[in-house]
Amino acid sequence: MPEQYAVLVEPISTGQEYAEAFRAEGLTPIAVMTSERAVPAFAHTWHPENFAKVHVLGQRSVADLAGELRQYDPQWLIPGSEVGVELCDALTGILCPQAGNDSSTTLDRRDKWHMAKALGRAGLAHLRQHCSADRDELDAWIAEQGLAGGRFVVKPPKSAATDDVHLIRPGEDWHPVFDRILGKINYGGLRNEAVLVQEYAEGTEFLIDTYSVDGRHGLVDVCRYAKARRDDRIGIYERVQFLAPDDPDVAEIRPYVFAVLDALGVRNGCGHSEVMLTKHGPRLMEVGARPAGGGHQMITRMATGDSQIARTVAHRLHGRFRPDYELRQHLSAVFISSPAAGIWRNGDIFDGVDALPSFVAKHFPFGTGDLVPASDDLVTFLAWVILAGPDPDRIEADYQHIRAIEGRIEIEKVPS
Repeated sequence: MPEQYAVLVEPISTGQEYAEAFRAEGLTPIAVMTSERAVPAFAHTWHPENFAKVHVLGQRSVADLAGELRQYDPQWLIPGSEVGVELCDALTGILCPQAGNDSSTTLDRRDKWHMAKALGRAGLAHLRQHCSADRDELDAWIAEQGLAGGRFVVKPPKSAATDDVHLIRPGEDWHPVFDRILGKINYGGLRNEAVLVQEYAEGTEFLIDTYSVDGRHGLVDVCRYAKARRDDRIGIYERVQFLAPDDPDVAEIRPYVFAVLDALGVRNGCGHSEVMLTKHGPRLMEVGARPAGGGHQMITRMATGDSQIARTVAHRLHGRFRPDYELRQHLSAVFISSPAAGIWRNGDIFDGVDALPSFVAKHFPFGTGDLVPASDDLVTFLAWVILAGPDPDRIEADYQHIRAIEGRIEIEKVPS
């Protein structure tokens, strides 16, 4: 039998799990990278040793790279991370167009401004927003929309992991934030060529993971987010809580998300959507046409027995489609944040979390005496703890206990 291959584009972050998953099915994993080095924010997740061959786009054309990949006779390609979505779509459009998403609408799935315009064309409810590299143009739009006297959000249009997401309060000068974002290299390794201004959405935020096969969308998991604010940063994760598929919020969000996926041209593969459920109904924050990152595949398996990685393998190798999921146990991922940058003086206060009745796992990359960053996005968390089990009340009590410990964190600020 001829050797079979799995061609994975930018398999970093969660995408690193694809190599083992496909190798377990007898396929040889091949990596495709945009450049020799992974983007700095996710460089620690890049494991070239897990791949039989690594192909790099570099300065050559996508067509030239596609020609090189023909040796594997790819029937499909998979984006391993957000930074691989555009290159994967472009290669798929050349090598196996029927197996992926429409490469002509890639920006609708990658750029938040294009995303919003696509929802508008489809007649779907969405947040008011505008994107430009011209600060005066954005000022005029803010005034025209009546947002100057209220709250609004400023962020890059093509980044990830709540990178540089800022809340502007009523009457606050937002221009310094614009100046900070424009031209900066973001977590995706791209220079911010414009700035997105968006109306502030009040409500409860949800994470919706999907897997699509030939235009049919299936739920993989749905979670409720809890996020904190610190100064003007609003993307500080506190909790990710898995919901049962029959939860009333899931029933309200599901048809909206599926319509969003249709509008953005998602036909095959993973979708990672974030939606705010407001008093006016669901409103999209963003979609990633790739698997959820940040260890989410691991906790999805714990909660449901399934994951987007498993759905990908089931689809690509066995043609399977699953419309829904089951919640096998309640689970909350608890993120612990540092209130400031400096030296952590009392890391031992969390030593007892292992004894909590619902404790499952933890990750503490820092300890007493370590220099830690201030937590202001998904990348700069201090630690995480996984709580799971059959009793949601027990999990809630353990969660509140961890939050109380977090309030005792002592950080010694270091003079700059």
